Amino acid sequence: MTDFFTAPGRFHRGNLHTHSTLSDGALEPKEVCRRYRDEGYDFISLTDHFLGRYGWPIADTEPYRKPDFTTILGAELHSGAQANGELWHILAVGLPAGFEPPATKDFFVTDDQETGPQLAARAVAAGAYVSIAHPQWSGLTLDDARSLEAAHAVETYNHGCATGADRPDGFHTLDLLLAEGRRLNLIATDDAHFTEPDHFGGWVMVKATENDPDALVDALKAGAFYSSQGPELRNIVVTDDEIVVESSAVVSMIVQAQGNTAKAVHGLSMTRSSLPLHKFAASPWVRVTVIDAAGKRAWSNPIWLD
Repeated sequence: MTDFFTAPGRFHRGNLHTHSTLSDGALEPKEVCRRYRDEGYDFISLTDHFLGRYGWPIADTEPYRKPDFTTILGAELHSGAQANGELWHILAVGLPAGFEPPATKDFFVTDDQETGPQLAARAVAAGAYVSIAHPQWSGLTLDDARSLEAAHAVETYNHGCATGADRPDGFHTLDLLLAEGRRLNLIATDDAHFTEPDHFGGWVMVKATENDPDALVDALKAGAFYSSQGPELRNIVVTDDEIVVESSAVVSMIVQAQGNTAKAVHGLSMTRSSLPLHKFAASPWVRVTVIDAAGKRAWSNPIWLD
């Protein structure tokens, strides 16, 4: 889906993964919201760890909404064991305030917990936008990722996992699932705790007619967004013959496809670049990365060609 670039509305910058003193973050919810608003964000989701040790918090951030800034209720959900025996981390944005807690009291697995896939499915049924959180940091296997059938997206860049563990990546997981036909999108996030420089490093740009929680969640579910560390994606046009990308000034534009198929265009201050589409004829999907002179990236969601 690329037609959202020219659809009515505007892009809203937001962070979908954030923590506060309601769980293991360093700042009060009010201060987290203030910092993001004053850094030019249009919205955040405060996604504290949904665990018994913290009282299963879904932060009431409605008091911190302003005419130019909104918040989406959410949480980082935990229940059941991954293949490595560690607890699942599942990002859920757009949860209802009364979402029923799992039997997960702390950061460890017990026999009475529902599985991660069951918890993810329950969050989706409640209306949430669900993402597979930080696959590299979590040590997810492909079978783990496959099992989360209800997920809408993979967290492919996590800034906190970059600064604190040098394990920020989810693209390998995403591409393997895409190769199996899973129509998943991708998100970049902060996972900010404000205990280290883990903030303002990765975000989503969501196209919506209103900066409203319901409108933003609907746009996320529709795939009407891209992810960034800085560069802007302004349009992507796919024709029978080529893919054309318009962006802020970048030095590289790369189109990735299934398997090892990829092709790059390099230059200086490029704002429009293109590649013949026949190079990707064997793939059912493509996705786009642009890189600016500072090495910052922006990423499109997968574009399905069928």
